[in-house]
Amino acid sequence: MKQPVWKLGFVILLIGVIIYLGVYGPEMPGADAQVNAIAEKYALEVGAGERPPLINTDKGDLLLFLFAIGGAVAGFWIGYVWRDLFGQTKSPNKLSKP
Repeated sequence: MKQPVWKLGFVILLIGVIIYLGVYGPEMPGADAQVNAIAEKYALEVGAGERPPLINTDKGDLLLFLFAIGGAVAGFWIGYVWRDLFGQTKSPNKLSKP
């Protein structure tokens, strides 16, 4: 066995913790339930109800399209500023001018 034993033990422990939390884990509803209850209470007091979203992304693949456009824009921007972010390459390649 070339890898140290502690790595194998850590992986087994991690898998065990994940399985334990999946089976016996506590209920974690989060803060959304409490925040929504308080927000609804005050919204009813002032007479404000639920409004439809400004941009409804539930129609078709609009949300997927928006994420794809965002990924493309981010990819082009990172490609444009790649050398500014990560510096010049140390080894010259055949295509670079001397």
